[in-house]
Amino acid sequence: MKMLALLLFSTILQGPVCESVTVSSSKPQVEVHEHTDAVLFCEFRTERDHNPRIEWKKKGKGVTFVYFNNKFTGPYAARAKIEGATLTIHSVTLKDSGEYRCEVTASEDHVSLGEATVTLSVLVPPHVPSCDVPSSVFIGADLELLCKDKLSVPPATYSWYKDNKPLKASGETPYSVDTKKGTLKLKSVSKADSGMYRCESSNSVGAPKSCVAQQLKVLDYPLNMTILIAGASGFVALVLFCCICICVCRRRGCCNKSKKTKSNKPYCPPPPPPPPSRNVSVIWEWSWVWHEMQIKEMFLLFFVFFLVQELQTDSVLYDLRLHHGGFQWSFDSPSFLQMKSFLKWFLL
Repeated sequence: MKMLALLLFSTILQGPVCESVTVSSSKPQVEVHEHTDAVLFCEFRTERDHNPRIEWKKKGKGVTFVYFNNKFTGPYAARAKIEGATLTIHSVTLKDSGEYRCEVTASEDHVSLGEATVTLSVLVPPHVPSCDVPSSVFIGADLELLCKDKLSVPPATYSWYKDNKPLKASGETPYSVDTKKGTLKLKSVSKADSGMYRCESSNSVGAPKSCVAQQLKVLDYPLNMTILIAGASGFVALVLFCCICICVCRRRGCCNKSKKTKSNKPYCPPPPPPPPSRNVSVIWEWSWVWHEMQIKEMFLLFFVFFLVQELQTDSVLYDLRLHHGGFQWSFDSPSFLQMKSFLKWFLL
């Protein structure tokens, strides 16, 4: 019985073990200079499969194959090689920077897939920066000069020079320098700020680079600023005054066109006619120039007036005056009462 128990125990200890492929990298972070070779290490170990499948992929916006089905793809076909699972890329550029993944597939192992990640950083020395320096500026204005190097890795730091002398900002200087953004700010420029300006970019990879120096001129204003401001203020005040005058004129009616009249006297409307009454005195005063109307026409007109008025009232006093030169004729109203009576009798 003891021998049987020992046999069963030894059989259990020697049972199947979980076998899997293991993948690792001895240098997961790789930094190389531009235009040199980059070696991406990848080591693996399998339990049973001695000819596993090896693949390299690069992660970016998507996943692209570098080495697949025992050959290189795309731009890596002519400038890469593989030894075991270690990948070597020749003459790397900034575009080669990124994250690479080594995958090993051993189909005979219990866990058939293993992978390791390697990050490649391509270091780029400074390039000639782009400098923005205006050719001229008016005195007293604020000015900002720009400098940028977009290609250097790690990002460059910047220095400004005037007439080949470095500009070092402090609390007392009328300018400020941002070494990371590459800006030079000048406050209230003066004639002393005229000169040749240039910018220099530098990092830990290579020698610094500088742009070509550019001339900056500080100019006087063609006119005194005080005169310009005073003139503009006076013009605005004049326009505002004219607008107020036009509004007041329209409100008071002074701007309305009036008809031309021969007389300068104000127009007075005639009084309303009096109500009909027995004792009403109506005065008619007419003026004619003697040569414009004949005597017959005047008498005929008198007759018509007597006739019309007689039909409306019984007693009306008429006082008619004819003016000719400096003379005046008056007709006594009682003398016409008989004529009115006759006409009234005759017509009725």
